[in-house]
Amino acid sequence: MWTWLPAGWRAHRKVEQIVREELDAIDAAEMLMPVLQPAELWKRSGRYDIDEVFKLRDRRGAELVLAMTHEENLTWHVSREIRSYRQLPKILYHFQTKERDEPRPRAGMLRTREFIMKDSYSFDRDEAGLEESYGRHITAYDRIFDRTGLEWYRVESDVGMMGGFGAHEYMAPCAAGEDTVALSDAGFAANVEVASATPQPVDGLPEPLPEPRAIETPGATTIEQVTRMTGVPAGALIKAMPVISEAGDAVLVLVRGDHRLNETKLQNALGMPGRQAEDAELRERFGSVPGFIGPVGTPVRVLADEALRGQGGLVTGANRADVHLEGVEPGRDFECDWADVRSVVAGDLCPNGAVIRLEPAIEVANIFKLGTRFSDPLGARYLDEEGKEQLIWMGSYGIGPARIVAAAIEQFHDDRGITWPRAIAPFEVEVVTLGKEGEEARAVADGLYEELRQEGVDVLYDDREASPGEKFADAELLGCPLRLTIGRKSLEAGEVDVQIRRGQEKRSLALEGSARAATELLKTLP
Repeated sequence: MWTWLPAGWRAHRKVEQIVREELDAIDAAEMLMPVLQPAELWKRSGRYDIDEVFKLRDRRGAELVLAMTHEENLTWHVSREIRSYRQLPKILYHFQTKERDEPRPRAGMLRTREFIMKDSYSFDRDEAGLEESYGRHITAYDRIFDRTGLEWYRVESDVGMMGGFGAHEYMAPCAAGEDTVALSDAGFAANVEVASATPQPVDGLPEPLPEPRAIETPGATTIEQVTRMTGVPAGALIKAMPVISEAGDAVLVLVRGDHRLNETKLQNALGMPGRQAEDAELRERFGSVPGFIGPVGTPVRVLADEALRGQGGLVTGANRADVHLEGVEPGRDFECDWADVRSVVAGDLCPNGAVIRLEPAIEVANIFKLGTRFSDPLGARYLDEEGKEQLIWMGSYGIGPARIVAAAIEQFHDDRGITWPRAIAPFEVEVVTLGKEGEEARAVADGLYEELRQEGVDVLYDDREASPGEKFADAELLGCPLRLTIGRKSLEAGEVDVQIRRGQEKRSLALEGSARAATELLKTLP
């Protein structure tokens, strides 16, 4: 839980205003919804049991939740207000505090238990209308992130707990990012949770065999140990993972030995979450032993990653201790269902044939095509032109102002402090006076400060009784795009000392007309 102090809050509010202006430009209407909500709405939507939802009871025992998002609340209101197709389409939005029982609060402002979000929601007559509203939000969001000064890209993403049938995320690349995105020079961009790609071929695959052959592999329970003992590359191994689905079904999931299982993709393939089987389940339900599990002869369903399709001469566990099988071929030696359940890796090829690279990034916004995911259980319907009742089609669109602030700091800083983009800097200009009370330098700096304010510049004035070194260090740390300094030496030269914070470029301006000149210089800064 974080307190925003004045400078940080000013940056937050500037982000909010940019978002507000661009949403207003697509005819969205601002409103406000409560954080405290009846639990019944969340039960009807099926999201009450999500672990991250804060749950409580009031003094009369009524069940309530602290909203982490507002689909339920607004859909319920819309179900009571919208009756006719003539009232659609509609876009509503608000800025509101959210509460999330985050299991691992970390990374400063990136993963907190309480935060402010902008949510907007579109309501349309049909899927075609939703697509139009979705496109309008993409236009608005693209403009928002251009205006904030961030480096960003829009990527395909997983719908997650929101549901629906399509989603994108806006990502700000930086080393501190908690997400990873897959990119290519052919325009491909996707979160690794959903990214699909053509795998790199395996060099040194063994020759195919007419049937699997057992080989002794004493104590070789890891990919590395098996590759050393057999002399085959990791990509020639089948990595088998025993999974128990939320419904209690046993599934053996297979990926190439040099690939990693993607839990989001697996959940989507299973249609529900899953967990790794325990040792007792491995023996009882999979008929195997730890470290040597494999698909040949397994009594459970097998789900194989697409990268294994068409491969032969593979090595996998033999379901008995200290033994593997070589020469294994999917489809010939075991039956399986196929799905894309691996994480892409750098060097894979995107659907357009270009090489994929991976970058860490901060998720700063997301947009979802909800369809009728919430309107159906919460009764949001309208009467069409023929008087027939139809479900409203919905979209949900979120932006985290705090994440934008955090991403800007991560992307734009140096060893002395922050180098804010001008649009979201707490102050655009900082005036530093080196003169003391009663001295000419102080009087001139006072006048410059007032002139800048009259020019409409968002200006901070450091007139503290502190040393020049302390003032300069604090100015570097705060990172206003432009610093103007007036002291005895600059007055004697008839100049104002200027520092452009990003790059620490130093200049000077003539004292006469310096407020107007500084205002024009500010307009040229990123």
